[in-house]
Amino acid sequence: MSGQLKVRQVKSPIGGTSSQRNTLRSLGLKRIGHEVVKEDRPEIRGMVKTVSHLVTVEEV
Repeated sequence: MSGQLKVRQVKSPIGGTSSQRNTLRSLGLKRIGHEVVKEDRPEIRGMVKTVSHLVTVEEV
């Protein structure tokens, strides 16, 4: 029932808070243009919301 989310980093975390950098790392994003596919869960949605200005999200 739960789908998946494709998360792509589009901006650099330089100048952001350490929390934002840690969230990107927890999502598995390492560099601009890197994509990961994650399960669509509330925990992942919250992480994406924290760094929404640095990533794009697409439902798969």
